[in-house]
Amino acid sequence: MGMQVQQLDDVTKVIMESPTRRIVIDNPEVATVTVQGQTIYQVGGGTMREEGIGGGSDEDAKLVASQAGVSIEQATNALRQSNGDLAQAIILLKQKRIP
Repeated sequence: MGMQVQQLDDVTKVIMESPTRRIVIDNPEVATVTVQGQTIYQVGGGTMREEGIGGGSDEDAKLVASQAGVSIEQATNALRQSNGDLAQAIILLKQKRIP
């Protein structure tokens, strides 16, 4: 049958996304298993956290961008990270800013 297993030692994070949530696994143990030409990824261990995927509206992104002094794209990413919480998105962006 020819099954091959290979440990991937340099993986630091695995992210799985759906339209409504994101699962992040930090410091996972990852292996690939190849059987009959098909590769399967096996993920275990590590620390898991689940995040909702918000993002808000275009108006929300424009407001966050103007308040934090960043681009619309950066504001949209911050809204995703904060699950659509405008105030939290602004705080995240301002904390990351280097004077």
